Amino acid sequence: MNTFQIRRMTLPEVQDIAVEWAAAEGWNPGLGDAACFYEADHDGFLAGWLDGQPVACISAVRYPPDFGFIGFYIVRPGYRGQGHGLALWKAAMQHLEGRTIGLDGVVEQQENYRRSGFALAYNNIRFEGTTLLPFTAATGATVVPADQPPFESLLAYDRRYFPADRADFLAAWLRQPNATALAVVVGKEIQGYGVIRPSREGYKIGPLFAETPGFADQLLTGLVQSIAPQTRFYLDVPAANPAAVALARQYGMQPVFETARMYTGNAPRIAVNGIFGVTTFELG
Repeated sequence: MNTFQIRRMTLPEVQDIAVEWAAAEGWNPGLGDAACFYEADHDGFLAGWLDGQPVACISAVRYPPDFGFIGFYIVRPGYRGQGHGLALWKAAMQHLEGRTIGLDGVVEQQENYRRSGFALAYNNIRFEGTTLLPFTAATGATVVPADQPPFESLLAYDRRYFPADRADFLAAWLRQPNATALAVVVGKEIQGYGVIRPSREGYKIGPLFAETPGFADQLLTGLVQSIAPQTRFYLDVPAANPAAVALARQYGMQPVFETARMYTGNAPRIAVNGIFGVTTFELG
């Protein structure tokens, strides 16, 4: 028959199809990641079905008022090069029409994304660590659970480092099962926050935002101390922030993967020098 159809995925389909394929690709998805992004945009996960079988998937999550992010773009081996991925890509781009769009693509695919109107902003590097970190104090700062400051304050802080309001996503992200979310505060002012959550292998940290390298250090060590010693953990670091790269290397973390952060149009104005860990390569 060779009948190809594109339709929106339900959350169970996202978890059973897209997440499983991402794991097979070696992307090591966080256990609760997809459900949190689904909260941001229930229409943002698409799959291509050939004769009733899923052969391709993509996420295209919309954030108000005018930003979107492409991720989870996978075509199953054996179905690549047949136009199914391109058709799904076009549907995702249509879903995000009129918005600035971001993605984290594998570096060797940059040229293909350029032909679709994307331009390189900087590269991101995934670092792996396994050592329980010693705590490094930051004078005058206190680390507290991230739900202690008012949510509106944390959301406003997040907005400095992410190009859009993501309240629905962030509310779900902070309450993931078995995750730890911490904020560093001086007085009543938030100076950074971070989240560590379980993934298929070990744990992943993200986001990790902070006003200074010292505050980022304090958050990083606090987050890692919340998991068992010698457990592997991962931090996705923007190469455009040398202090973030230096922090990862300071604790002996090793680079294991790299992506190209690209945007359509002008890159959003965010404080990259305060991004010590992006939320996740796979979804945004």
